[in-house]
Amino acid sequence: MSIRKLLTVLFFSAFLLLPLACTQSSETVSGVSGSKTVSVIEIIDGDTIVIEGGYHLRYIGIDSPEIDEYYYLEAKQMCAELIDGKKVRLKAGITDKDKYGRLLRYVYADDVFINAEMVRQGCAWAKAYPPDIKYMVYLESMEKEARQLKRGFWK
Repeated sequence: MSIRKLLTVLFFSAFLLLPLACTQSSETVSGVSGSKTVSVIEIIDGDTIVIEGGYHLRYIGIDSPEIDEYYYLEAKQMCAELIDGKKVRLKAGITDKDKYGRLLRYVYADDVFINAEMVRQGCAWAKAYPPDIKYMVYLESMEKEARQLKRGFWK
């Protein structure tokens, strides 16, 4: 086989296999699929939970009060009301994990987008963490609504 033919075969093989490789890396993350349904084990706060398998998971695109901050308990309680003891559907963003090793995901319970609902209830702020900004305009609109209606910590 000539070098030209060999290079052509290699190029097209790589071209055909690249989408498969990209799909695998974005769909399967630390044993948790990008769109898998899992059980919630524990609520840490308004933006962090523990799911089956012991994985700590942080909601993408939001930030909620920490343990020593105003409205922490209320934010944690709202998160619990929305998802505690339920199966939730996870959708991966671009980034797999944050610097603390927590999975980063968009979370859905029933037909509710939990990340957005936490913001809409005034229990979290919309916060961009590039490159995971797919829903930022929507999350920011939920924050604007919460502010205008004086929900949660916007009272």
